[in-house]
Amino acid sequence: MADETPAQEAPAGIKMSVLAQYIRDMSFENILVQKGGAGDVTPDVSVQVNIDAKKRTVENQFEVIIKLMIKSNDKASEAALFLMELDYGGVFQVENVPEDQLHPFLLIECPRMLFPFVRRVVSDVTRDGGFPPLNLETIDFLQLYRAELTRRAEAEAKNATVS
Repeated sequence: MADETPAQEAPAGIKMSVLAQYIRDMSFENILVQKGGAGDVTPDVSVQVNIDAKKRTVENQFEVIIKLMIKSNDKASEAALFLMELDYGGVFQVENVPEDQLHPFLLIECPRMLFPFVRRVVSDVTRDGGFPPLNLETIDFLQLYRAELTRRAEAEAKNATVS
């Protein structure tokens, strides 16, 4: 007769679903045209990225926001060409992620899912704003997360020594 002991159940796998994506806030200013400038310019673009995540009232749902501040200046004159601010959000259903891994999951994996759409919005808006389309380089969200942890640890150490 076969052994009838129940098989051990494998741990449930991580489940993530993107429930919604949206532009929460966006601004684009073509400073070059507003100031009456034109002609040959050599753009120098800087991009600042911040990520925010928060729990929603529905169980296992989270909102993740990618916040971009993109500035372009002329390399020669350092005159501002354009300024773009974009807050792009996603609502995620996340299940079976251990509590100690939820924070990095929300700030690394969820933004990775949103990034191709953010890149497209930036490209379309810069093109429609009168500039060549800006194709953002891929963002390393893991490196961004690690840098933020390091920054916070250094700030806490500095505050501890000041006290």
